[in-house]
Amino acid sequence: MDSSRLIFAFGITLFAGLATGIGGLIAFFAKRTKTTFLAFSLGFSAGVMIFISFTEILTEAGQLMQLAYDKDTAAWLTFISFVAGIGLSAGIDKILPSEGNPHELKRVEQMHPETRDPDKPECKGRRMQNRGRHGVKDQKLMRLGIFTAVAIGIHNFPEGIATFMSAMSDVTVGISIALAIAIHNIPEGIAVSVPVFYATGSRRKALKWSVLSGFSEPIGAFAGYFILSLFKTDVSLGYVFAMVAGIMVYISFDELLPAAHKYGKHHVAIYGLISGMIVIGLSLILLG
Repeated sequence: MDSSRLIFAFGITLFAGLATGIGGLIAFFAKRTKTTFLAFSLGFSAGVMIFISFTEILTEAGQLMQLAYDKDTAAWLTFISFVAGIGLSAGIDKILPSEGNPHELKRVEQMHPETRDPDKPECKGRRMQNRGRHGVKDQKLMRLGIFTAVAIGIHNFPEGIATFMSAMSDVTVGISIALAIAIHNIPEGIAVSVPVFYATGSRRKALKWSVLSGFSEPIGAFAGYFILSLFKTDVSLGYVFAMVAGIMVYISFDELLPAAHKYGKHHVAIYGLISGMIVIGLSLILLG
């Protein structure tokens, strides 16, 4: 196994995961949520991941399968593995508690006292702008923040596998997936930071939890490394790549596009989706 490619794959997976911390920082310093930018960016990420899944990763999986099976059998096994990847992601969604659902987005306005709405759950009962004391002021909100961090961590684990495996297969594809996942992780970092900040009044704790929620992606990369070490045959990689394609398609349709729409910019999200497909398509042709 090429050590330089291995280090590169781990590095970009770590970068993608730690983008949750960027979300935490944005929540502290931005005064308003850039809804148009986020809707376009999330749509763009979905376009990149969907295009790569169907044109690159799934195609490569089918080619690897054909090294051991006839064309029809390889097609069926690729398809079944693709659906299994979707099923894995859906199963993770199913077992997560509804409290702390990572799909419940927060806005950076909620991090600033002058914009708080007392009717919102994350702001209810707040009399705090803790004057120098950063103990937990609201156990329920703190629990919500931790649940959100854990839920996002569980979600990000298969994303780490997908990013790592993509990078090991092709550098251009790996970088594209890592950037798409990183953009996707930014609003998730905000979702962790908001309740933790209002529970403790501590920006440091809010940032810490937003960063920790992204560490499951490099853990997913280690799982990808274990898979590569355990199953070294080309046909085994075919199964894995088809599942990775399924994971990424599920993430795009279940997380990225709905998140973009929740920011209230439907057409902007679609423009981002199409732009993502065009940009990654041109990149693969020109850099391939």
